[in-house]
Amino acid sequence: MLQHNLKKFVYQSSTEENQPSGNSKGLDQQTIEKLLQSLANQSMRENAPSFEELESILQGNIDDSSSDQTKTESDQSPKSDDTKPITKYLLEHGYLRDEKNWLTKKGFFAIGNQILKDLLAELKTGDFGLHETKSVGTGTIILDTTKKFELGGELKMLNVSTSILNTIQRLSKQGKTIDFPLDLDVDDFEEFETTEDVRAAIVYCIDLSSTMKSSLTSSGMSRIEAAKRALWSLYVLNNRFFPNDSIKIIGFASMASIINPFDIPFLKTYDANDEFLHYTNYQAAFRLAKKLLQKTSAKNKRIVMITDGQPSACFVDNDSQKNAILSEKPYSNFYVPNEQLLSKIKLERNLAIDQSQGAQVYLCYRYKKVDAKVDERTVTEAKKCMRENIQIDSIVVSEESELLEYVQQMEKILQGKTYHINQNNMDKVLVIDYLYNTKKILGSKN
Repeated sequence: MLQHNLKKFVYQSSTEENQPSGNSKGLDQQTIEKLLQSLANQSMRENAPSFEELESILQGNIDDSSSDQTKTESDQSPKSDDTKPITKYLLEHGYLRDEKNWLTKKGFFAIGNQILKDLLAELKTGDFGLHETKSVGTGTIILDTTKKFELGGELKMLNVSTSILNTIQRLSKQGKTIDFPLDLDVDDFEEFETTEDVRAAIVYCIDLSSTMKSSLTSSGMSRIEAAKRALWSLYVLNNRFFPNDSIKIIGFASMASIINPFDIPFLKTYDANDEFLHYTNYQAAFRLAKKLLQKTSAKNKRIVMITDGQPSACFVDNDSQKNAILSEKPYSNFYVPNEQLLSKIKLERNLAIDQSQGAQVYLCYRYKKVDAKVDERTVTEAKKCMRENIQIDSIVVSEESELLEYVQQMEKILQGKTYHINQNNMDKVLVIDYLYNTKKILGSKN
């Protein structure tokens, strides 16, 4: 394992996003931080409360936190101002909105800043399983500065105006008449300097299958909650310090969806009530991620998959593939979600399931094993990503050794990396991994 010192990384929250506006007389900064912490916890619950339920929850937190304080301190809390409820304050100051996903952009970043700040304060040099980016961009960003043209260089990088000026200055020094066309000399040519394209495009694929709601650690935090917390802080880190990088998020189970980053806190897992959406389809994640990465010009492209289960579903793209399965297993299950379910998912979860990936889904759950057809289609899709110079890495949050072995075998074929972690360390692993990869890309040009 590699060890890395992050002590020099300094994080400072945005004043605009962390300070209340000038007219928020009823809420001091300490109270706002307590409320934001409560909002973070409530939003990441598997069944997040509605906006109408927030008032009593927030008021209860304020009452609990002020129970041991003096009367003077209690009088400074929002409760002492009976003109407005707490949610009214947070609405007016832009942290909340009266909608199903009730965090505003300001609220999202204010909470995310605090999560990231706390996380970076906890980080120490240690073993977290980091890896390097293999593909490095070269000379695609044009700078304002120039240098002498080198034979063999690209003429499209020629600085024409500076080159002509050099010719005129040379002829003037030689006492020659300036006539057109000019008698250019190769020594007059200057070209624009370039720097390496250090942009990275990463798609994080988060497993939304039913088992991700499991909690197996002393903290009581479920796998999906740990993943949401990690992606939340990661997105804030990227937005503040590395805005040129592209971070996309996909949620996948039987099928995949593009996730709006501001909906990260409200992500939910699928279950049996969602028909057959709660199976695990790696192929859906790879296919949609590849589609997103093909649209970017970044040289460094990665897929990071966060999962706790082996694949139990794959797409059936044509009758030939379906008949091949039926010839071996006549009673196989195939699934196409109906429009009513898709509308329900869109309304309740704000997720638009991508139906362009495949007409049907083949479902086959085998205890601690992967069906041969599912495995074949999964690896084939992953190899397509590899041919597009997309690196695939996996983070396994499960105690099943069979899952780890399967992912490791797949990554050996793809030359990627696999990490088996405790879900409590997921935020640390993802953030340090992102920082270390960014550092390696930035340092590669040296």
